[in-house]
Amino acid sequence: MAGVSKNLIRLSRIQKLIGNLMLQSKRQKPYCYLECIADLTELTAFRKPYCKQTGLRVTTNDFFFCAMARAVQAFPLMAGQLDPTGDFVRISKHIGVGFAVSAPQGLVVPVIKEVESKSLAQIAEASGHLLNRARANKLTPDDFHGDTIVLSGLGMYGISSFLAIAPPGATGILSIGNVSDTIVFTNGDMMVRKMMSVSLAADRRIVDEFYAARFLRHVITQLEDPLSLTR
Repeated sequence: MAGVSKNLIRLSRIQKLIGNLMLQSKRQKPYCYLECIADLTELTAFRKPYCKQTGLRVTTNDFFFCAMARAVQAFPLMAGQLDPTGDFVRISKHIGVGFAVSAPQGLVVPVIKEVESKSLAQIAEASGHLLNRARANKLTPDDFHGDTIVLSGLGMYGISSFLAIAPPGATGILSIGNVSDTIVFTNGDMMVRKMMSVSLAADRRIVDEFYAARFLRHVITQLEDPLSLTR
């Protein structure tokens, strides 16, 4: 933000653009909201050895990108958009996963394109490349196009759960909080597991709550079996 006076702050062009897009999305889409708790104990233990094996920096978000793309393949309406008449849903040929990044120019949502054809390692390379370019303010207009599903995370700030607004082009957005050590009772025994809140906001015009719930459950089932995402 560029300061105008002590009590008046000018919004940047990107802040105004994103604010208007979010307002458009909020006004036009009747969202349904769902939340699940994911057990990421296995994923947390699996990630570091996998990074060493591949020689790549594979983040928890990369596992989410992969799981989200596979879930969209199983539930294709999550890649749908209403046509101008409002009578048909057009399913995107490709799955683009957007992710929210706090960049110098403000919040931006670059898109990993054609995720359905990428391995977990390729997704990690693509997301890392986009993240570096976002932080260096080197993204191009094409980097923002093609999102069918979006991920937003605030766990690094200690946020446990929240509900985000999906960009206009996306049917849904997943919001993830921090991973917390939680005591879980299993078969009468107490165990400490690494748990995370995962929330979904989905366009109710395109998917109903049952469909959205099955999609979200599919995402979490894959995350709880991280090895499956490497096949």
